[in-house]
Amino acid sequence: MNTFMISIQLPTDLTQEFISLIPKQRALVDKLMDEGKILHYSLALDRSQLWVTLGAKTEHEAMDIISTFPLIHFMKPEIFELAFHNSVSTELPKLIMN
Repeated sequence: MNTFMISIQLPTDLTQEFISLIPKQRALVDKLMDEGKILHYSLALDRSQLWVTLGAKTEHEAMDIISTFPLIHFMKPEIFELAFHNSVSTELPKLIMN
């Protein structure tokens, strides 16, 4: 599995259509994170830029994942394959019930 960083430029004028799709976008991102496909999802404070780190076998597969985003028609993605990606986990460890 390879790691890809997708830098996505967002529109400056947020239309009602864009805003109405945000809940669907968040639901899909949450689902893809639960599945381990999206590793990180970050939005700039000024909401002009979005960064997505994901795991995929190929660049084409990474773009296939991004193309399922409900907001894809408003996005200008640029993809980069990473040599490595280190991060500190911000999630609580999953509990194992014995």
